[in-house]
Formats: sequence, structure tokens, C-alpha cells
Amino acid sequence: MKKIFQNKMVLVLIIFGIQFSIAQKKEENIGTEVVNVVKPYTPTISDAFKVKEIPALEDADNTKKEEIKYNFFSFPVASTFVPLKGRAANVDKSQSEKLYKNFANLGLGNYTSLNAELFVTENISDHEYIGGMFRHLSSQGGINEVALNNDFYKTSVDLTYGNQLQNLTWISDLGYQNQIYNWYGIPENFSQPTLDRINPKHTFNNFYVGTNLSLNDSFFKEASMKYNRFWDALGSVENRFFVKPSFEFNLLNQKIKTNFILDYLGGNFDKNFSGTNAIKYGFTNFGIHPSIIVNKNDWAINIGASVFYSIDNENSTSKLFVYPQVNASLKVVGDYMIFYTGVEGSLDQNSYRDFSNENPFVSPTLAIAPTDKQFDLFAGLKGKLASNVSYIVRSSIQNEKNKPLFITNKFNMFSTNSESYQFGNSFGVVYDDLRTLNFSGELKADFTKNITIGLNGSFSKYFTTYQEEAWNLPSIKLGATINVNITKKWFAGANVFYVGERKDVVYKQSMIAIFPPAYYPETTNLKSYFDANFNIGYQHSERLTGFLKLNNIANQTYQKWMNYPVQGLQVLLGASYKFDF
Repeated sequence: MKKIFQNKMVLVLIIFGIQFSIAQKKEENIGTEVVNVVKPYTPTISDAFKVKEIPALEDADNTKKEEIKYNFFSFPVASTFVPLKGRAANVDKSQSEKLYKNFANLGLGNYTSLNAELFVTENISDHEYIGGMFRHLSSQGGINEVALNNDFYKTSVDLTYGNQLQNLTWISDLGYQNQIYNWYGIPENFSQPTLDRINPKHTFNNFYVGTNLSLNDSFFKEASMKYNRFWDALGSVENRFFVKPSFEFNLLNQKIKTNFILDYLGGNFDKNFSGTNAIKYGFTNFGIHPSIIVNKNDWAINIGASVFYSIDNENSTSKLFVYPQVNASLKVVGDYMIFYTGVEGSLDQNSYRDFSNENPFVSPTLAIAPTDKQFDLFAGLKGKLASNVSYIVRSSIQNEKNKPLFITNKFNMFSTNSESYQFGNSFGVVYDDLRTLNFSGELKADFTKNITIGLNGSFSKYFTTYQEEAWNLPSIKLGATINVNITKKWFAGANVFYVGERKDVVYKQSMIAIFPPAYYPETTNLKSYFDANFNIGYQHSERLTGFLKLNNIANQTYQKWMNYPVQGLQVLLGASYKFDF
């Protein structure tokens, strides 16, 4: 095929040569002429040579495909390569602290103070445990310029049983508490014979039993029950029984929660303040609190209401109360700024035990009644200023009917059978309809793992209805705390707080010379006070830690309650020990 193509090409060249020679012979002198090409050559499609995609092969040698066979010959090759075993890189990590089940604490200080605590826990099976707690805090008094004994004791014992199964958690408590105080707040200097008549010591006792039951994967979520029997050394007795079951279920993809409340309170005082007759009181409160939780976009809304039916057992009267229970929050800037608002109300049952825990110098002659907290309308912001700084601010307006206020009792010391709390050295309770405007804020900062700081403040304005003042309620409260880990062994902390002025009543003797002398009430200011406390500790080992606590560093004998100065500088030195059986 190749030879045929070459012969054709030779033939074409010969013919072209002959034609060129003939043309030159006809016109030997054709002259000269300049030809300018003004249009370049533009090929057309017909000028292109198209190559076939599948050319036809006419060579006979390509018509048959040669079959190729491959053979592999394997043979062993000696190798001395041994791969190294892989291992994880070393990671620096702190040693986990061992947790101990039991804890003991003992401290001794001036004013012959003693602080002792003991917590023990023991597993009795894989899912059961028992625990015990003992606490004691006492001081032998010694406050300057106080004529009567001012020592105090607080001792409590608690036993706990817990049972935690896969879908059930059950915790029960049994305990006893004993408190001893003195009515040492005599308003003025009395004669020694009068002081000898006063035995200021009084005692509170409380026995309680309670249980809490919670379930998983059930519409019945939890239930709590507690019984308290509270009594004093002057014949006062109070019983309280509280039950609160909770249910939770989903309806139309919304979570609905309902709490039921049964609150019974009954008690009596041996006599009223005048000593004319005894005081009996009793209330039974039934409540229901349904609520629904709605989450939509950045909104979280809890909508509900509370309904209480209260029965006054002694006066055979009853009343129905309805309260709003609505709160909502909106993420304005993620977790850095969250707006929240709401309105809430409740029926708060007051009790002798609650009053004595807040003010241990009350007389056993109190009027006991529930407080109708009609509404608490609030709004505020919370979130983070930085990853380690959080804040919360809140403003509110509250409206309360039958708000209890502590006020100094009047004199009754000229009676032939005067009690030790009738010398102007005890407090009673009066009720008023109170409206409160409040603004509060709190800031917490973890600057490092070793330094944490907290600040808080509250500012209130009170509007009374029947009383001249909102007795013993401060308008300003400020506080600050700081905790520092100095080294791995040393740590320290401090807290300071400020409480503004309060109003109370002081009884002054009339200028009219009569016997027995007459006294009239006069409103007075209790001075604001500032208190600073400091503590430092040294961790000798995982088990043993020593500490030193300094309270009331400024050594101020300020009055938290009218005529009741507190102890000055208090020093407590002690140690704590952790252990296992």
C-alpha cells in the first residue's frame, strides 16, 4: 500500500513539471507586476481534511489478534525489617482527687465558741445507702455591756436513707433540732432586783420526718412529704404536714406539668402577750398549679396559674385564691443577653417555726396567718459579659396582703407574773398590706481557675397601708465575696456585706409621775451596719485541712435587731478531716 502511494505522488510531480514548462515557453516575457494581497486566506469547511474515527485497516497482519500469556514465578525473599509497635503520645493531666464518703470538722474560738460537724455515708447495697449528719454551734456569750446571759446553742441530728433504682429514686429523712437563745436585749438599765427576776433563756425543738420519691419515664414525676413538730419550753406546740405530688405529660407536642399541694398547720401558744388567754391557730390549704412550657425560636415561655382553697380551722371560714404563674425569656444575643419577665403569685403559709428561724428573739405569743402574695411583676436581663463573667439584673413590683413585720413588744414588766419576754426585750408580729418596689443585681466572675469574685445588691422602696413603717425591713443590702487559691496547699476567702437602716419602735417613759410608770411608743432608726469576714486554710493532705476564720473584723457591736448587739471580733481555729470506713 505504501509503494502505490509513492508512485502516485511521483506521477503528479512529473505532470505538474511538464505543465509548468509549457506555460513558460508560450510567454517567455510576461513583464513584472507587483501584487498586493489585501485579504488573507480564509479556509472553508470544504478545505478541511476529516480523519475517520475508525480508519479502515487493509493490512492483513492486523486482522488477527495475537494471544499473549503471562506466567508468574513466586519465590521467598529474606527480610530483616521489623515494624515498631505504635503507642499513644504522653498527655499531661492532673491527678484526679479522691472522693471520701465521710467528713468531720472541729473549730474552737473566742467567746468559748465551738463548731463541730460530722457527715457519714455508707453503701448497704449497689443501689442503697444510709447517711448521718451531726451539727453543733455554740457560744458562751460575753458581749460587752449586756447585763443578761447571751449564750446560744444550736444542735441538729439527721439520718438519711436512699434507694436509687433504674426508674425510681427514694430518699427519706429523720431528724431532730434543738436551739437555745436568751432574750438579753434589755432596752435600758434596770435595777438589780428587776434583772434578777428575768430568766432570759428559751428553747426551741423541732422533730421532722420526710420523704421524696421521683420516677423516670412516667407521667407521675415526683412526690414530697414532710411532717414537722415544733415546740418550745413555754408550752407552745405546732404541727405541720406538707404533701406535694407532681405530674408531667405531653399534649400536642407541649409539656404540661401539674403540682398538687396539701399544707396543714395547727398549733397553740400557752398564753397571749397580756397573759389573759391562750392562742390557737390552724389552717388547711389545698392548691393546684398547672403549667405548660412552650419553646419557640429563641423564646421560652411557661404559662400557668395557681389556685388555693384555704380553710381557717379555728374560725370556720374559708377563701379561694387565684394567682398568675407566667414567665418568659428571650435570647437577645445568644447566652450573652437574655431578657426575662413574668408575673407570679402564691399563698405563703407562715408558721411559728419560720418566724423563730428568722428572728430567734420572738415571743411565744404570735398571731399566725398566711400571706396573700397577690402578684410579683418582674423583668430583667441576665447573661454573660464574657465567657467567665455572668450577670443578672432584676426590677420588680410586689403586692402582698397580710405581710408579717417584726416589731418590738411593749413593756409588761409591772405585772405580778411577768414573763421573761415582757421587758421590751422580745418581738411580736404585725400584719400589713405592703407594696414593694425593688431593683437588684448580681455579678459573678471567674478570672482564673484560682480567683472567683461575686457582687450583689438590692434596693427596695416600701409602701404600707396601716402601719407607719415597714418595720425592720432594710432598703439597701450590698454584699461581695472573693475566693482565692493561693497555691496548691493554701487558699483564702473573704465576704463583706452592708445592711441599711431599718425602722422599729422604742418605748419611752412618760414624764407624768405615776406608778406604775406609763410608756409610749416612738419610731426610731436602727443604724446601718457593715460586716467583714475572712478565712484562710491550708491543705496538709488529701484528708486533713486546717483553717482560720475571722468574723466581724471591724469589731463592731452593731444591732441586727433592736437592743440586740452582736459579738465583736470572732476568731475560730480548727481543722477538717475526710475519711472512709
